[in-house]
Amino acid sequence: MAEKIFRVNMGDLSVKIEDVPTAWQGLGGRALTSTIVAAEVEPTCHPLGGNNKLVFAPGLLSGTRAANSGRLSAGAKSPLTGTIKESNAGGTAAQLMSRMEIKALIIEGKPAENRFYALKVTAAGATIVPEDDTIGCGNFAVVDKLGLADNKECGLLSIGQAGERCQLAANISVKDPEGKFRSLGRGGLGAVMGSKGLKYITLDAAGTPKSVPLVDAEKFKEAAKTFAKALLDHPICGEGLGAYGTNVLVNIVDAVGGLPTRNFRSGHFAEHEMISGEKMAEMITERGGKNKHGCHAGCVMQCSQVFVDKAGEYVTSGFEYETIWAMGAHCCISDLDILAQADNIMDDIGVDSIEMSVTVGLAMEAGIIEFGDGPGLLKLLNEVKEGSPLGRILGSGAAVTGKVYGLTRVPVVKDQAIPAYDPRSVKGIGVTYCTSTQGADHTAGYTVATNILKCGGFVDPLQKDGQVELSRNLQIATAAVDSTGLCIFVAFAVLDDPVALPAIVDMLNARYGISLTTDDVTALGSSVLKTERAFNQAAGFTSAHDRLPEFFVTEPVPPHNAVWDFSNEEIDEFWNF
Repeated sequence: MAEKIFRVNMGDLSVKIEDVPTAWQGLGGRALTSTIVAAEVEPTCHPLGGNNKLVFAPGLLSGTRAANSGRLSAGAKSPLTGTIKESNAGGTAAQLMSRMEIKALIIEGKPAENRFYALKVTAAGATIVPEDDTIGCGNFAVVDKLGLADNKECGLLSIGQAGERCQLAANISVKDPEGKFRSLGRGGLGAVMGSKGLKYITLDAAGTPKSVPLVDAEKFKEAAKTFAKALLDHPICGEGLGAYGTNVLVNIVDAVGGLPTRNFRSGHFAEHEMISGEKMAEMITERGGKNKHGCHAGCVMQCSQVFVDKAGEYVTSGFEYETIWAMGAHCCISDLDILAQADNIMDDIGVDSIEMSVTVGLAMEAGIIEFGDGPGLLKLLNEVKEGSPLGRILGSGAAVTGKVYGLTRVPVVKDQAIPAYDPRSVKGIGVTYCTSTQGADHTAGYTVATNILKCGGFVDPLQKDGQVELSRNLQIATAAVDSTGLCIFVAFAVLDDPVALPAIVDMLNARYGISLTTDDVTALGSSVLKTERAFNQAAGFTSAHDRLPEFFVTEPVPPHNAVWDFSNEEIDEFWNF
């Protein structure tokens, strides 16, 4: 059986299984989702209308035994930004889809009836069935009602209440190996799934091979071994992330004055140690949680964790730095127990935890609650859960909330909330925020690796020199990595260890029986960015949209009193490649 395209039309409730077009055969993950969206979606369409499409695709290495290769990409026109969008997450779905030989799952059209359905996918085909039992339920109730928490052979993609209401901050939740959820987060893809009338998708791989076929199994095994060793030997991939999770960054970023505090008024949070990875690890250890946890099978970094309360009861997992920053320093809340409860609520209702938490900071800016009000944070999230008028506003994200309340200090680019690094103090990431094809997104070109963590060299975060080139190179590399199904954190090792990138190329060649070079991988990344940018230009975006909000230019941020001092011409130079 060869790989196939599963095409689901929600307009007439039909399913077609198609051969993979020749032009798509060498693509996976982000390269495939963006190619399909660019080819089949009218750039000016309404993102929540019938002409948008939602595409899921595993990476080129998903389903193999390559370390950290379990990422799933989802793509569409974003209702939050109006741009093209790719989001990726761990969980079980990517590996199961690859085992089922599903190259891509395309959801198109919109139901004639105002109701919800479930899509049940097997290797043989897919069935669309009316769904009533889980409507109005959060993600945790969905997995419980379906009895899938412990089923390793069946994946689940679902939306919570926010997705049902097509709220712009809504995400798509992906079941992980322990029945918890990872998130296809930024850009409002949960709203697109809700607009298609889909509450959930199951992926039943029962009876399929446990791993995908390899053209050269021995060559693959050797390359995979080399690659895994490069990850384990790297101090960040093999030690720091496993010990403290991504939240290891709180103290590090605060120390360089780049931790945005009180809606980007400072780069230093006085109580940063109370929300740090070190503090979190201490609490987890004392309470009997897990400091190491993988978001998908085959992860050797184990940067996730299971956070429990004082009684040892589960609260949340995948408690990430960016989420903790946004509720913590940004909102001036230093109680990790409150933040964990908030993370649990957001996972359940299905909202992007960066977008939603930055939005709560804007609610504080507007005077709805005070900065530092932890119980107020929980109350506002429950407003979103219940769908109250206030909750409908907040669930629409930071840009909408800022407009409704007449705020001028709104940290967004292309209407997507700016994440956890102040662009005035970490200038490379500011270039990425401006130029990313998908709105402000730190993962699009994670210059923090070189600006702060000194991976792949060092570019002074407070100086302009070299930042545009650094962001460009990392955005190209990231687009390529996102296409393989590998976790973006492998980039730390790739930047520092000369054997890591060739090992990835060797795995791809052994998997498919091809002869790629490292230059081919770079060319793929460049092609992805150009495809995405062309879509955005056709949708009406220009270089004028590649800008930070003006307060970053006019307000120095302590402790370095840095400002955003790039000219428009310097930023526009990014695309000259």
